[in-house]
Amino acid sequence: MSEAPLSPAELRRRFFRHFPAAGTAIFLAALDQTIVATALPAIAAELGEVERLSWVVVAYLLATTLAAPVYGKLGDAFGRRRMMLVALAVTAAGSVLCALAPSLTLLAVARLVQGCGGGGLIALAQALIGEAIPPRERIRFQAWFGSTYVVANSLGPLVGGVLTQQLGWRSVFLVNLPVAAAAAVLTLRLPTHAAEGEETGGRGRSRTFRADWAGFALFVAFVVPTMLAMDRAQKLSVEALPFGLACAALAVAALVLLIRQERRAADPLLPLNLLAIPMIWRCDTIAACVGAALVGLITFVPIYLEVVRGIGPAQIGLAMLPLAAGGSVGALVIGRLVARSGRTMVFPAIGMGVAAALLAVVAFAIGSIGTAALPWVLGLVAFGLGTSFPVVQTVVQVAAGRERLGQAAASLQFARALGSAAGAALMGVALFATLAASDPEAAALFARRVSGGPAALAAMTEAQRAALGEALAGGFRAAFLVAAAVASLGAWLAARAPDRRL
Repeated sequence: MSEAPLSPAELRRRFFRHFPAAGTAIFLAALDQTIVATALPAIAAELGEVERLSWVVVAYLLATTLAAPVYGKLGDAFGRRRMMLVALAVTAAGSVLCALAPSLTLLAVARLVQGCGGGGLIALAQALIGEAIPPRERIRFQAWFGSTYVVANSLGPLVGGVLTQQLGWRSVFLVNLPVAAAAAVLTLRLPTHAAEGEETGGRGRSRTFRADWAGFALFVAFVVPTMLAMDRAQKLSVEALPFGLACAALAVAALVLLIRQERRAADPLLPLNLLAIPMIWRCDTIAACVGAALVGLITFVPIYLEVVRGIGPAQIGLAMLPLAAGGSVGALVIGRLVARSGRTMVFPAIGMGVAAALLAVVAFAIGSIGTAALPWVLGLVAFGLGTSFPVVQTVVQVAAGRERLGQAAASLQFARALGSAAGAALMGVALFATLAASDPEAAALFARRVSGGPAALAAMTEAQRAALGEALAGGFRAAFLVAAAVASLGAWLAARAPDRRL
């Protein structure tokens, strides 16, 4: 692509040549997260094991974490259109497996398969746009991506709630199939010369690409024991301590070996050379914090609404709308402000700071916030978190340079997915560990309430209901405080980063 300034007409032509395929892929990725969230209480009611319910979300996010950098590198080497088709096919296959899963364990496995496809969707979509549009002009088109997220995140809770209530939770996974098919058709219509990476030398590099299988294995050896250690931590029992400590030690050893492997690998899974750039590691960490807070909330707020507030799936879908769409609206507004001013980090520093403060208020005053007002408070939280989306995306791509667009987009998606998985897991640990600490019977009562619905609550004694209510108040307070803490970390990082102008 020429570095000469492009006319507005040429910019629009290039963008809309790529956006239908990229936007549909992003729509699928965004829809999948929010549509599943509203089905979580129903999944717990049918399959049980409520203390492991977060694995339905965490398994998907872990798979996307592993897959995102792989797709980024393969897209740079073999062509982004080709790899987008692969990602869409794996996503569709995983969705079918999810709909057929007979147990929570197998559902988590199916979500791993689905995430192996979903990990490439956003990274490849952003890279497809990045190869066609210059950085300063790229952010002017963030409104289209913001609108895509708004529509997907708005439809997700509504469609998920209605489908769960009318057809059962399995139907929410089958919705992915027609969307994936549409994205594949649009991807096939992309111009071959751009989509296959000829402008970036993709074909020339394909013969020298080497998969970093050792890095992949070591990353799995780090992530899986870490999540198992978190699973044991939420039990707060002496019996679980030895296994949890062993998993933690294994994770630390794997992390040390992973860093050593990535430093000497010819084509490393983790782009440590990119992460050595201060603006990139700061932006990736901010993205991880935002993912942790936002996905953690999307995972546990539906359970809170069903168990504590006693509302059904369709009503949960409506109540989740502000939280699901708020981040996209924040990205849309800030994208325009950045395009006009050229300023960057000042916006997420303020937005995430406000989000952290509101989460702290929710944690300590959630009992006094009405059911009608709570969704709008959480919507403001999501808006504040969303102010980081267009900023970190653009700053990372500028810092990485055009020849490493795919790796830059993948590193951001990698960080966001890893942070999201960690956030959902940490909020689960905070919730269930607090329940276990407050009353040994509280966790069992909570599981009985989720699986049995309102009838289970009616069958409890007055003392059990009082104990459960007190334990739940402390458990969800701890979970919301975890979200507030990671949002505060993101705001601090944004405030300390240079306000780089585009």
